[in-house]
Amino acid sequence: MDAMRCANCGVEMIAGAVFCASCGKPAGAADASARAVATPSGLQANLAAALCYLLGFITGILFLVLEPYRRNRLVRFHAFQAIFLSVAWIILHLAFGILMSLMSWTLWHLTAAVSSLVSLGFVCLALFLMVKAYGNEEFRLPVIGDLAAKQAVPGRDV
Repeated sequence: MDAMRCANCGVEMIAGAVFCASCGKPAGAADASARAVATPSGLQANLAAALCYLLGFITGILFLVLEPYRRNRLVRFHAFQAIFLSVAWIILHLAFGILMSLMSWTLWHLTAAVSSLVSLGFVCLALFLMVKAYGNEEFRLPVIGDLAAKQAVPGRDV
């Protein structure tokens, strides 16, 4: 195969390489805009990955179905992690609901306050993950992140 040079660091690359093995920049990208790789539709992959967390499993599923994003590993990882995170939140919310239905009036208020704090924690976690996704980072949550990474392999069909 023919060799080409990285526009950023000048290291010789194999023709057809997507990223430089030396600096990690996309092939042919010499400026800071290389961090945000645009997909054919114009929406950048890092923005699509961040938007996966916006409405939980709804936007996660949406980005797994839409054509240019379903093939991007970063978007797929964050879409699956958003789906698994929202499922975990729903399960915890249902558990608190069942627990609250069994409690006395006094304990009900305490449980409702704890449930609200847990929900606020999930919202803050989703915002944190949105920031990480926008920065092209694959921040893995315990258990959920590993499951999402296994599902994010681009060759796998959803």
